Amino acid sequence: MTAPDFLTTPQGRRIAYHQMAGRGPGVVFLGGFKSDMDGTKAVHLEAWAALTGRAFLRFDYSGHGQSSEAFTDGSIGDWAEDAASAITALTDGPQVLVGSSMGGWISLLTARAHPEKVAGMVTIAAAPDFTEDSMWAGFDAAQRTELMAQGQIALPSDYGEPYIITKRLIEEGRTSLVLRDPLPLPFPVRFLQGTADADVDMSVALRLLAHAEGPDMRLTLVDGADHRFSDPDCLALIETAVEEVLSRVGAT
Repeated sequence: MTAPDFLTTPQGRRIAYHQMAGRGPGVVFLGGFKSDMDGTKAVHLEAWAALTGRAFLRFDYSGHGQSSEAFTDGSIGDWAEDAASAITALTDGPQVLVGSSMGGWISLLTARAHPEKVAGMVTIAAAPDFTEDSMWAGFDAAQRTELMAQGQIALPSDYGEPYIITKRLIEEGRTSLVLRDPLPLPFPVRFLQGTADADVDMSVALRLLAHAEGPDMRLTLVDGADHRFSDPDCLALIETAVEEVLSRVGAT
C-alpha cells in the first residue's frame, strides 16, 4: 500500500491524504464517523477516477486513520476544518464532493463555508446533525447524566470497538447543525440512501431533501441496502451518481 502524503492544517493538525491528478472538476471523498480513507467506497471511487482520468482526493480527518490527534479530542467542527483545509489547499477549482454518512454532513458544511469550492455533491447515507438528533436525542436520562458528569460515554458499535462519545462532540456539534437554518445547495445534488440502514434512518434522507433548497436535487432509495452501501450494485450506483453530477456541471 502506498504511503500517504500529509498536509498540516492552519490549526496544526497533520492530515493524511492520497491524491491523483486528472481532469477537473475533481472528485473528493469524505468518509464517515470513525472511518478512514482506505474504506471500500473511497478506494473504489479512486479506481473509477483512474479509469476515467478524473482528479481525485481522499483523506483522513484528524483522529481518524493515519492523521494526527486522538479521535476522542475531535468534533464535527474540527473535522469540517480538516476537510476545508484539504479541499482548499490541495484542489484546483470547484470539486464534486462525495460524502458518506458523517461525510455527508461535512460536505454540507463545506458547501456552506466554501461555496466557491463545490461544483456538485453526492451523499451516501448522509447523517447531518446526528450528534444532536440521533445521539443526544437517543440517550436516556442515565446516559445524559453520565456524559455530563464523566465527559464521555461508550456506545456499542457494529463495526468493532465501542464508540467513545465525548461531551465536547455533542456540545460542539450544536454549533455545526445544518437542518435548523436555510440550506442552499445551488448545484447538482444526488442523495443515496438504503432502506435497510440501521444507523441512519430513511427519514433523515427525506428530511434532508425536504429541507435543502436547490435547482437539481434527487434522492435515490435502494431497497434493502444497509449503511455500508458497498455491495457491487451500490458501488455502481455511486459511480452513476457521480457521473450524472459531472455531466450536469458540463464536465467532459
